[in-house]
Amino acid sequence: MEYRNIGKWGVRVSEIGLGSWLTYGGVIEERNAIEQIHFAYDKGITFFDTANVYGSGKSEEVIGKAIKSFRRDSIVLATKVFMPMGDGPNDRGLSRKHIF
Repeated sequence: MEYRNIGKWGVRVSEIGLGSWLTYGGVIEERNAIEQIHFAYDKGITFFDTANVYGSGKSEEVIGKAIKSFRRDSIVLATKVFMPMGDGPNDRGLSRKHIF
C-alpha cells in the first residue's frame, strides 16, 4: 500500500480509502461489513470515510464496532455532518448540539 501526507500536519493515510455509503447500515449485514473493514485494514488501508446520514447513523456504529480493536493512532476516520438526521431544530446543520 502506498501512503500520502495530508497537508503539513504529518498525518499519513493510505492512498486508497474505504467509504461506507450504501453499504454499512442496511445493504449488507453488519458481520460482513466488519469483515470488509478488517480485510481493508489488514491490506494496509488506514483511511475510512463515513457520514452521520449513511444508514441513518448505522454506518458510524458499525465502523465503531469494527475499529475498536485497532490502535487509535493507526487509522484516520473521516465523517461528515450537516444533513438532517430527524425533524427537530437541532437534528441538522453545523451546531455543536447536532455534531455532538
